[in-house]
Amino acid sequence: MSDSADKRYNASQRKVYSRRSKTLLYFSGHWQFYLMLVPPIIYYAVFHYKPMTGLVIAFKDYNMFKGTWASPWSGLTTFRYIFKNPDFYRAIKNTLVLNVLNLILGFPMPILLALFLNELKTGVIKKITQTILYLPHFISWVIIGGMAYQIFSMTTGIVNNALNAVFGITVPFLTNPGWWVFTYFIISVWHSIGWSAIIYMSAITSIDQEIYEAAKVDGSTRFHTMFFITLPNIKNTIVIMLILQVGTMATIGFEQPLSLQNSAVMSTADVISTFVYRVGTQNAKYSVATGVGMFQSIINFILVVGTNTISNRLTGQGIW
Repeated sequence: MSDSADKRYNASQRKVYSRRSKTLLYFSGHWQFYLMLVPPIIYYAVFHYKPMTGLVIAFKDYNMFKGTWASPWSGLTTFRYIFKNPDFYRAIKNTLVLNVLNLILGFPMPILLALFLNELKTGVIKKITQTILYLPHFISWVIIGGMAYQIFSMTTGIVNNALNAVFGITVPFLTNPGWWVFTYFIISVWHSIGWSAIIYMSAITSIDQEIYEAAKVDGSTRFHTMFFITLPNIKNTIVIMLILQVGTMATIGFEQPLSLQNSAVMSTADVISTFVYRVGTQNAKYSVATGVGMFQSIINFILVVGTNTISNRLTGQGIW
């Protein structure tokens, strides 16, 4: 080996040793933080990644008595059944309709609520308002479903009794497909708007207060402050939440549609989660349930990656 090559080799070795020593020094000073990561890593490995091996059920003629690995392989038979089932396409359509409606009309509402809550200067009123708006999030959907039937019933509901007394009409909120979608959306917003606003409220509290003071000195009104100072400063949070919501467009909660649906509105109330429950669980077609779940995961993954890419190109903001 020549002297120049030997020198280069020694220099590279010194860099490697220096890098290793810096890494060891860093870990020796911060090992407590990495130790704190161990429990969540174990949790995700055991309860999230390990169950993914069960996805093979989608490619098997699953028999619960034989188990996952002893059940015979069925190839793509399950997916052929899924994609030939008209109820599956109806469930996809209903899921997308409800999620798109919630995205277009429901997504801006927590943002506006956070902006208006931030403008409340009286501490007591602000805390009471926040508590009232947060409470619905902690109510079970089973209870909310019972409340909805008591409030929106055609014969005994409070709303229809009031409409009948004032206008002489009754509205089939829970038995007409169109009105059911409207009722579902209203209840969904009422249940989640307060809790969703917490994220935006947290982002607002991190804004430098000197900006507001300077705007006040310049004569800025509250509406100008909200829409030209507060809103632009929480843009990053809004973009991240938008990406996450778009990434779940093919998924919808199970409890809410199940607690509100009935036989009269199945054409619009049967979503993917209730389809999986009805076909996969009640009819014991576990391969079908697994196949639909895999389909949802793939679609959601594509939506998250696609939305994040578009957001990075248009606004320069994204999750990664």
